[in-house]
Amino acid sequence: MANILVAGLVNIETTLKIEGFPQHYYPVTYPFDGIQSSVSGVAYNVAKALATLGDEVDLCTLLAPDMAGEQVQQALAKIPRINACLDMSMQSTPQSVILYDPQGQRQIHVDLKDIQQRSYSSPQLSRCLSQADAVVMCNINFARPMLEQAKQVGKLIATDVHTLGDIEDEYNQQFLAAADVLFLSDEQVEGDYHQFIWQLVERYHNSVIVMGLGSNGALLYTQQSGHIQHFPAINTRTIVNTIGAGDALFSCFLHYYVANKDAEQALQRAITFASYKIGEAGAACGFLNHQQLEDLLGN
Repeated sequence: MANILVAGLVNIETTLKIEGFPQHYYPVTYPFDGIQSSVSGVAYNVAKALATLGDEVDLCTLLAPDMAGEQVQQALAKIPRINACLDMSMQSTPQSVILYDPQGQRQIHVDLKDIQQRSYSSPQLSRCLSQADAVVMCNINFARPMLEQAKQVGKLIATDVHTLGDIEDEYNQQFLAAADVLFLSDEQVEGDYHQFIWQLVERYHNSVIVMGLGSNGALLYTQQSGHIQHFPAINTRTIVNTIGAGDALFSCFLHYYVANKDAEQALQRAITFASYKIGEAGAACGFLNHQQLEDLLGN
């Protein structure tokens, strides 16, 4: 199994189950068993998924020494194979609230506090970078300096920019240019998806690009093959909440890709992994371990 550095957001997530969208006004509701709070955030979701699959993970993030920050530390301490490299300099730990309905639609509200104005500092960073087989750089400001550091030591860089509608997007451009493995969603892409991927290829020369299509599966481009393939979605169990599906897809793909550089095999397994994951409500719940996934695939 691989050693992977993950740098990005960790927050406290509260999920609220609603009847449907649009949400109508009520002075009070009683959604029994419909409100849950847990540790989440892209970096936590990815780190937990990778660790569950069997990888060793160094997780770099910023927190505050508050009640929420303590909750994060307690959760991380319970997960084998995660080494928490924490910078505790924030005033408040980020939080999110997610509304979701029985059809799996969701609306995400993220309060980053002042994390976008802060830099990350940890004496463990150099060691973590040197021993990593790959680095996951989430598209958050404090990860930007790590991109160049990772490039300088020749590490494979993977990033998920999530929603992207413009290949020249100013906020994400640095991450797009640095990524060897690039993930994104189709949600803000206007026009032909294949054309958008080819524009990314011509502009940034990424080795691998995966575009998640939600219930329609995913598209895969590899520099090695020189073409784009479609992988259909599959259903492994009843959908509860699609939040975190992209993080699961990304994590599982990277787990297999780092191991054998077979992007097609990695994406097929990742689609199954993500399909199973969305059978639970929380973004960091429902992950299979390596053997459970292989058993589900019949291997």
